[in-house]
Amino acid sequence: MSKPACPKCESTDATKSGIIGGRQRFKCKNCGYHFSVAKTGKEINPYYVIKALQLYVEGVSYREIERLLGVSHVSVMNWVKKYGMKAPRQTEYHPTYKILNQRELTEYFQDPQHLKGAGLVVTELGDKYMMIRWERFRQA
Repeated sequence: MSKPACPKCESTDATKSGIIGGRQRFKCKNCGYHFSVAKTGKEINPYYVIKALQLYVEGVSYREIERLLGVSHVSVMNWVKKYGMKAPRQTEYHPTYKILNQRELTEYFQDPQHLKGAGLVVTELGDKYMMIRWERFRQA
């Protein structure tokens, strides 16, 4: 394993200097600065981050995104905050979604009644497709 570069002077001439918080600490031989390397955690595929943010912008809730993509709703909240996404404004429309394979999606679009009276977005979701449709809230 190569030694990490010093964040202060960028020298790679460092020695190990203990363990702090479960992470290896180093001391730069060039400037004497103590530093530790970034924690290596579980990296999420950027595909899921982008899909989660798309779904959020379309009005899908954090918990629904969690169920659909299999990523924590807390992660989705953190991505929304990190990328400065704005919550969709509440309207008299609400989104509903369906997960369809290619055949089901083709059959859905063959019926012209499905295309009236609502907004519709289709996005790829792995080997399937997610169809998000906005319909007016119905008054009881």
